[in-house]
Amino acid sequence: NSHLAERLSALLFVDLDQFKQVNDTLGHPCGDQLLCAVANRLREMLRPEDFVARFGGDEFVVFQQNISSPEDAAALARRIVERLSERYRIDNHLVEIGASVGIALTSPDGASADTLLKNADMALYRAKADGRGTFCFFRDEMAATVEARRILELDLRKALANEEFELFYQPLVNLKSGKITTCEALLRWNHPVRGTVSPIDIIPVAEDMGLIVDLGRWILRRACMECMKWPEGVSVAVNFSPQQFHQRDVLSEIRYALEVSGLPAHRLEIEITESSLLRNTQLTHDILSQLHALGVRISLDDFGTGYSSLSYLHNFPMQKVKIDRSFLEGIDTDRPLTLLRGVARLSADLGMSVVVEGIETNEQLDLISADGTVSEAQGYLFSRPVPAVRMRQLLNASHGRRGESQLQLASSRSFA
Repeated sequence: NSHLAERLSALLFVDLDQFKQVNDTLGHPCGDQLLCAVANRLREMLRPEDFVARFGGDEFVVFQQNISSPEDAAALARRIVERLSERYRIDNHLVEIGASVGIALTSPDGASADTLLKNADMALYRAKADGRGTFCFFRDEMAATVEARRILELDLRKALANEEFELFYQPLVNLKSGKITTCEALLRWNHPVRGTVSPIDIIPVAEDMGLIVDLGRWILRRACMECMKWPEGVSVAVNFSPQQFHQRDVLSEIRYALEVSGLPAHRLEIEITESSLLRNTQLTHDILSQLHALGVRISLDDFGTGYSSLSYLHNFPMQKVKIDRSFLEGIDTDRPLTLLRGVARLSADLGMSVVVEGIETNEQLDLISADGTVSEAQGYLFSRPVPAVRMRQLLNASHGRRGESQLQLASSRSFA
């Protein structure tokens, strides 16, 4: 350890993004080959006096000795992110992963190797939180943030076993009939200390921990069982993360959830985002085709964000397109409205039903429904996400059970 303080050096903690997905979809032998390819690329970028070692799983450490300034470490980290993000050919498969890097510099007080590793690990946490595919230097103030993140991870692991999760549901409303046609399942975490925790805070952490598949499995099974308590004409929509959607046993998991719950396949909608379509397009197409053959409906969620390629609508077998709420910004002017209607018309011409998300005002509803191409809408105008018991009450009212009158959009636009 004593030589660490003699001249400036840097420890780079490298974490591979999407590596678990490669293992889940192509198998561990391909994953092992990918790790060897990554190690070779790392070695090619280093000087003779530097060294690299696999730290465990999908993590590597690089020690860069005798550098002249922190910019030398930044330049290497930048090259690592770029080089490791280039495609790999593994057993006739083209594989794409990414990398995030945390950097810790040696200090004048002669920090130990353990301290350097800990600091680089904290910087890596921050790099991943900043969106992955980047690098970050350790700063002293990171310690508190990382400790809070570690506590959150520990709590999240306990939450499934302690049954702290709950599903809320938000309705999708048919614009012609005024009836609820589908309810989207949305996760809530009833933390014993923090209170209700939003999915925005849960999902990214669960993905980083590799817990998203287990969590997604619980959501799918619970949502299917709840849907069996609803009127027969109502479906349930379940969001699948890219990690969950591309796991090798995803079809078996969906079949099992349907079998255990007794839910007919046509009453289940799987919502995926454009990021799922960007990864291994052939595998994605095969999964979508098999789900379509099974009778499960596929919905493209948040269309209009990310890459927003219209080719998705043509090349992949999907039955529904959910147009992102961002299309509603400035919808009272010609350009946004024309764009929204154009996407809706194209989707409808391809045989897909069209949903607009984020409806909050009657004026927005009037504009999107004027030409008849939008079939369903979702948003706070109709209902916020509500617990399962409340959703059953809304469904009873929407579908006229026990003598209650059907809710009409013309007379009462809000269900909650």
